[in-house]
Amino acid sequence: MTSTATRPTLSKDRATDNRPGLLLGVVLAAQFMALLDVFIVNVAAPTIRTELGASGGALQLVIAGYTISYAVLLITGARLGDLFGHRRAYLGGLALFTAASLACGLAADAPQLIAFRLVQGAGSALMIPQVLSLIQRNFTGEGRVRAFSAYSAVLATGAAAGQVVGGVLVSADLFGAGWRPVFLVNVPLGIALLVVGARVLPRDVHAGSTRARALDLPGLLLLAAAVSLLTVPLVLGQEEDWPLWSWFSFGGSLLLAGLFGAYESRLARRGGAPLIAPRVLRVPGMGRAVLSIAVAMGVNAGFLFTLTLHLQGGLGHSALRAGLTFGPAAVVFGAVGLTWRRLPVRLHRGLVPAGFLLAAAGALAVGAALGDGGSGGGWLYPALGVLGAGISLAFSPALTGALATVRPEDAADASGLLATVTQLGQLVGVASFGTLFLGRAAGSGAQGSADALWVTMLALAAASVVGASAGLPRRSR
Repeated sequence: MTSTATRPTLSKDRATDNRPGLLLGVVLAAQFMALLDVFIVNVAAPTIRTELGASGGALQLVIAGYTISYAVLLITGARLGDLFGHRRAYLGGLALFTAASLACGLAADAPQLIAFRLVQGAGSALMIPQVLSLIQRNFTGEGRVRAFSAYSAVLATGAAAGQVVGGVLVSADLFGAGWRPVFLVNVPLGIALLVVGARVLPRDVHAGSTRARALDLPGLLLLAAAVSLLTVPLVLGQEEDWPLWSWFSFGGSLLLAGLFGAYESRLARRGGAPLIAPRVLRVPGMGRAVLSIAVAMGVNAGFLFTLTLHLQGGLGHSALRAGLTFGPAAVVFGAVGLTWRRLPVRLHRGLVPAGFLLAAAGALAVGAALGDGGSGGGWLYPALGVLGAGISLAFSPALTGALATVRPEDAADASGLLATVTQLGQLVGVASFGTLFLGRAAGSGAQGSADALWVTMLALAAASVVGASAGLPRRSR
């Protein structure tokens, strides 16, 4: 159904229009902070468990609660931005995320920390879809391409930086606070972004002749249930040794996903307002881009997770040293994400499959460098750089291409869809490649961990080859 309420649109504020770089910096800083929070807690997990006396299951929920609520509510957050204004949704989500970060840092026990982590994830789910929507609505032409390139670069650097910053904060034990600074660091950053964002972001105004789409509550409930049934076993299944309930959960997720698709199609045929506009899915190249993004993020997350386990568990490196090891991959990922558009235009169509093939070569090189149980020597860092460059080429052009032809009024739908695909790709990557690594490395020492890593890198290379096939552009007639 449709509503006669007017849709908030972005004002053409002269001060805002003259500061596109500042606007981009504000929204990408929030993206960076939210992504940092996905990875920063992993390093602090042992300290949290000791100081709070958390059980294994409680510790899993501390780490996973953020990811679960984030993934489940992303598309809802995108639609709320479309209904109430992207500026309001961004600032509201940022305020909720900042307040929840403070509460996490002050939590007295594990149940409190779990609850506040869920709220943190909800704040991110409201804030993050607005990043792509604000870019889509405020940048055009080459400026939009540069903005999306910067966005993709932030995704990689945030993942690696989370591990580095987490290692630094836990090792420093600031003021004797132990693990708490990994959450409290968000508070001054969040407050600063709220102050600057309130001045820089374009104001939401109402276009009297524009009809806003109502919130599709049945579709929302079906999608949230389907994503929940998928993400919970992906996050907790490995630690629980994949119990029977996890497989029933996967089956239920597929069933509800089918019901969601059928309901949304019927709603669109009746002239209603489905949660994701069907025309977004029909944008040329969108399906191929969604698959490429999912595979690229799955390979990236699986690589980060399993190599971290090997460096800290197999080789005994400190959290800080392990985090710094990812520096070359993160730097190269960011640099390639920002500069790929400078390549000749005739090469752009082949960048995604070429990136996947480069990632496959990088994964094999990393496995070969670490396969003897050593630290990799001088070969490891070039191999990591090749892998980072490949994943960036597979991801950045796919994202930019998917959003380049989306109409501004569909920006919220596309943002929610691609943000959810990105998050689910990461979850599947950690679950699948993490399970492969842990199943072979359990209790087998440094060489056993190296052997498990080699097998995992072979699997990552195979997945990258599959991604290359999926990313091949269709031959034009």
